Amino acid sequence: MTATASENAAYPRHPLDQDAAGVNRPGLYLNPLYHQIRETGTGVAEVIRPTGTGKLVTRYDDVKEVLRDQAVFSREAALDADDVGLEDTILGLDGERHAAVCNVVKELFTPRAVERHRGDIEKRAAARLGEMISRGEPADLIEDFALPLALDTICDLLGLPQKDRAQFRQWGEAFLAHTIVAGEEAQAASAAMAGYLAGLIEQRRQRPEADLLGRIAVVGADLPAARQIMLPIALVLGGWETTASSIGTFVQVLLTHPYEGYETAYAYLIDHPEMIPAAVTELTRMFSTTGADAMPRRVTLPSGAELQPGEIVIPSVDAGSYDPRVFPEPHQMIFDRPYNHHLSFGHGPHHCLGRHLGHLQIIIALGLLTRELPRLRLAVPSEDIPRKTGHAIKGPIKLPVAWS
Repeated sequence: MTATASENAAYPRHPLDQDAAGVNRPGLYLNPLYHQIRETGTGVAEVIRPTGTGKLVTRYDDVKEVLRDQAVFSREAALDADDVGLEDTILGLDGERHAAVCNVVKELFTPRAVERHRGDIEKRAAARLGEMISRGEPADLIEDFALPLALDTICDLLGLPQKDRAQFRQWGEAFLAHTIVAGEEAQAASAAMAGYLAGLIEQRRQRPEADLLGRIAVVGADLPAARQIMLPIALVLGGWETTASSIGTFVQVLLTHPYEGYETAYAYLIDHPEMIPAAVTELTRMFSTTGADAMPRRVTLPSGAELQPGEIVIPSVDAGSYDPRVFPEPHQMIFDRPYNHHLSFGHGPHHCLGRHLGHLQIIIALGLLTRELPRLRLAVPSEDIPRKTGHAIKGPIKLPVAWS
């Protein structure tokens, strides 16, 4: 997996959406350079990052291998190359240490376990949509619907007090906006979240409750204290920002793209509600809201002559999910795509723990919107919708909509 000198010169800066000031500004569509790299030479290009150089890997099978093989491609060894501090989180551990943290809660995130929350999520979604409609149009679908739905869902599961959620959201936004907020502020937010959660976990240890924090306090009691604290932080931040941004992004796409003879894919789903689960899978493949490139790994063992110990390897899950070797006509939206094992939720040991919960929330949200608001439309031109910059999660900052 080596790149030629010409490839290195053509793709020098990473992330590929950086502006002249170094701020990452990803658009709705994946940067075309990812596709060019994937279809040139080996599909691997050397890139220059703020923390040094690395090998950007873009082909599906190669990305899967990097994500799968922790013995060769170590997350722990690459923590110094992360933009966000992920030490002691499930996103920054390898092998037995990673498994020990995941095992505390993983059975609560299986498809069967998540399905038991369907009724509660449906009630939350209906209540939030009702509040948005009652306030009148135009509305911000992110702030008035998607964010509160996603935040309440994961916070209810964890057992975070309602009165503290607004403050926790502020901490989380500072933590994730790593290239906008000063490093000191992000560190202060992380410390505040950690101190707050340490207190809640200790309360649960003294007075166990049937929620995720209670499970972490009891079942995860033997974990190092830092990993007990960072587990709910990872679950809240991943389960709220990613899901909310996905709802907003997918609605924007559905309202602006034709599909199967319909003026919009949204109109198609109104007439074909049974296709919503498959549509969510395809939209997740094409418009993932996680960073275009999964967290870097560092090569820790010799791997022939192609990769050397100590090199940073950056698996691009989005580029891999567009690989035509695996997904015929990858740029075409095909809701009933026969094979859709995309990489947007990762692969292998670091496959996203909350993927089933997020998937269900998005299905419920789109089902409710298409059923209750058949005339939903953007209240501003799609190109005028502001998007997050310098953020660990992609997506619209707000999504103005109308429905009368």
